[in-house]
Amino acid sequence: MKRVAVLLAVALIGCGSDDGDPKPRLVVSAASSLTEALDECSPQFGGARVRLSFAGSDELAAQIRKGVKPDVYAAANSTLPSQLAQEDLLATPMEFATNELVLAVPRDSRIGSVGDLAKTDATIAMGSESVPIGSYTRATLSKLPASQERRILANVRSEEPDVKGIVGKLTQGSVDAGFVYVTDVKAAGGELKAIRLPPDIEPRVTYMAGVVNGADHPSLARDYLDTFLDGACADALRAAGFGPAP
Repeated sequence: MKRVAVLLAVALIGCGSDDGDPKPRLVVSAASSLTEALDECSPQFGGARVRLSFAGSDELAAQIRKGVKPDVYAAANSTLPSQLAQEDLLATPMEFATNELVLAVPRDSRIGSVGDLAKTDATIAMGSESVPIGSYTRATLSKLPASQERRILANVRSEEPDVKGIVGKLTQGSVDAGFVYVTDVKAAGGELKAIRLPPDIEPRVTYMAGVVNGADHPSLARDYLDTFLDGACADALRAAGFGPAP
């Protein structure tokens, strides 16, 4: 199945456009949590037609390792871009935004804290271990007393490949709670509420992006990334609830 996904990604990047626009196409592989912000700002980029591809940061990194060459890779952590740079697959990445891990529950939920998850039989969705939202969640829970961490993990009913999968489980009523980013709660249009984590267990969530080595349009990719720090995408990120780069 993973091989099929990679072949489809190659086909997507390699295929042309039939809309008659003479501008070059810039392919951007980005973490799912960036969907709303990049959908908003990318059409304003004047240098190219931006083709956005969203998935879990780990899945997109795996595609690059298998030979897929988007122009830009944007991840929900710093680990994966740094690894790709060390493997000479990505130019030196830059930090461009921060986010906040929260516990999300339906608007009318009686769950009021992370501690409530250990006291009840609430069902939980979280990210798989390999995706940033999952690693942030596990690192956070590991800071709780061991018995509390065990009880919470025992209530996990779904491990999703990206944060949008967690949001989907919540909005469909499949689970009672899930660990997501605060920006995803905002994008849910009032269906969910965010419960902030205690400061002593809250992780530092930093987003990084870089130009993929061997990309078709490296200069345009750098221009596009500049807008993450100052320009349309920076504005869209702030509007979506992301914090500035540290």
